[in-house]
Amino acid sequence: MSAWLPAAPCTPGDCVTVAGPRVGLPQRVLRLVGCLLVLVAGIAAVPLVRVLRWLPGERLARGWARLLLAALGVRVRPIAAPGPGAGAKSGSGGGRDGGSLVVANHISWLDILLVAAVRPGRMLAKTEVRRWPVLGPVTSWGGTIFIDRDRLRALPDTVEEIAAALRRGERVVVFPEGSTWCGRGGGRFRPALFEAAVRADVPVQPLTLRYRTADGPSTAPAFVGEDGLLASLWRVVSVRGLTAEVELLPQLPPALFPGRRRLAAAAQRVVDRQRYADGLPDFPDCAACSTGAHPAERPTRTPDEPRQQPLDAPARQSAARGGTSNDTSTGMSSGTAADAPRLPVGAGVDSR
Repeated sequence: MSAWLPAAPCTPGDCVTVAGPRVGLPQRVLRLVGCLLVLVAGIAAVPLVRVLRWLPGERLARGWARLLLAALGVRVRPIAAPGPGAGAKSGSGGGRDGGSLVVANHISWLDILLVAAVRPGRMLAKTEVRRWPVLGPVTSWGGTIFIDRDRLRALPDTVEEIAAALRRGERVVVFPEGSTWCGRGGGRFRPALFEAAVRADVPVQPLTLRYRTADGPSTAPAFVGEDGLLASLWRVVSVRGLTAEVELLPQLPPALFPGRRRLAAAAQRVVDRQRYADGLPDFPDCAACSTGAHPAERPTRTPDEPRQQPLDAPARQSAARGGTSNDTSTGMSSGTAADAPRLPVGAGVDSR
């Protein structure tokens, strides 16, 4: 792992609990079998959907994601927040009539399915995913945009690729926190990928993701620290009555928030405002998540600046000093290593 990648303080031992009622062993096994069947059906359908372009691909993706979540025992609850442009599908909102950059807080590998169930779009993944068996071809067929995390100078090209997709009216989904958090706190939205929305002049669609049971907020789906995918999957299928909430917040047009820093900060503020709809959750068994232990990181500061550096300026400066692409300069909007984006866990991307 590169030293400049953002990381959360959350750990499975301190932050993740399965409180409340659980389902029995037979039902857990049935959920896993159902998940496998839906997954195989989706993999088989991808080439067909790509060939038969008249098929409603977005509707099929949404239905498949909902079916897979249902197989895992997760109920999806979309919430449209009041406000202009909240949950809009066209015009400035994305989809067929206009592109949009969808951003959300990051808790679990389930986030990918949750967003796809409500606002499907092209995902961002690391280049290594291309070489993975089964998942590699599927993610490529699905239009995933890949980024090479070991080549910092490739970041401007990735941002331009995202901007080009947005100009074509496509929807692109990213998790700008750069790492998964347990749900109690959250990471700062790194500004780099917001540059794509600025260049394409398309709105940002913020989403707030939450997981809960009948007893209140739940950390069972969290995929943090050194947690393993199989262990996380087993926790998810063990929970009874797990609900995943996705709240569609008002869109943020770049014209009102000039520059990627301001746009990222504005998106984080509206997401953080709805992160705890019922107030700050209290997990008595979670020592690391006690009040104030690691609350959401503050948004990027946006002082009035005479101008903003080009995205690739720090990389050029590093090269001029004789540095390598692994220098602390990352080509991000703040010109610091902390702004380098950690890729989401979707399509097999490791979140840790």
